[in-house]
Amino acid sequence: ACKDSNIIPKNFVNLSKLRMILSTGSPLSDENFDYVYEKVKKNVLLGSISGGTDIISCFAISNPILPVHRGELQCKGLGMNIHAFNLLGESIIGEKGELVCSSPFPSMPIYFWNDENGLKYESTYFTKYPNIWHHGDYIRISNEGTIKIYGRSDATLNPGGVRIGTSEIYRIVESIDVIEDSIAIGQDYNENQRIILFVIMKDNIALNQKMIDEIKTKIRKNCTPRHVPKKIIKIAGIPYTLNGKKVEVAVKRIIEGKEVLNIESLSNPETLKYYKNIIELKI
Repeated sequence: ACKDSNIIPKNFVNLSKLRMILSTGSPLSDENFDYVYEKVKKNVLLGSISGGTDIISCFAISNPILPVHRGELQCKGLGMNIHAFNLLGESIIGEKGELVCSSPFPSMPIYFWNDENGLKYESTYFTKYPNIWHHGDYIRISNEGTIKIYGRSDATLNPGGVRIGTSEIYRIVESIDVIEDSIAIGQDYNENQRIILFVIMKDNIALNQKMIDEIKTKIRKNCTPRHVPKKIIKIAGIPYTLNGKKVEVAVKRIIEGKEVLNIESLSNPETLKYYKNIIELKI
């Protein structure tokens, strides 16, 4: 919000004693790292984290004795034997994969309420890779041990068989002045998958073809042609969880004509009605 409002704290606040800035909710984008080091303070430790309410902890965390890399979380959390797994269940470095934790960890839940046989617990975390915690995030671990978070793996886009994290698109769209917010989903279409991008326009500005072309061009230039949405649609609201995360899966399920699960976890479930009105998307 400060970045979007072009607030420059270093120009009017004495930050000589500021040593760390810690952020939570969602991992910071590359551009937010730029904002902090250019407009707030150049010699501060910016700590972004990623974990979950269910584990009461962080799989990836900040560390005051390690360097900060743009757009990356500094290291694995203590006691967290995490890896990026490919589809074969192999640990990979420098490539995108599924976030797993291959050993039990101190804050790992051991059962769900009202789940006497443990079936829901098992199906939630241990079915994709037997006996290994599968968290549902899409990540890359570098040779230096830093971690990049790409978003929920169940919301991962897969056009032409290429796996794309939604955050890769959001970081470009968020830099466009006329767009207030956005959400991207993958829609099965003609035996493939295409990307549909829903946008909230600032001040209810009309979304015309010129703007659509400009959005697509900016995404293509800063990402790849695979990232470019096939359809960009103006929408009046975007669903978020109670702790401030976009819920791509809820939108995807509506577009596919399925029931939305865990609707009680949404802070604004009323926004789902906007997507129910979209019966069929055509190019």
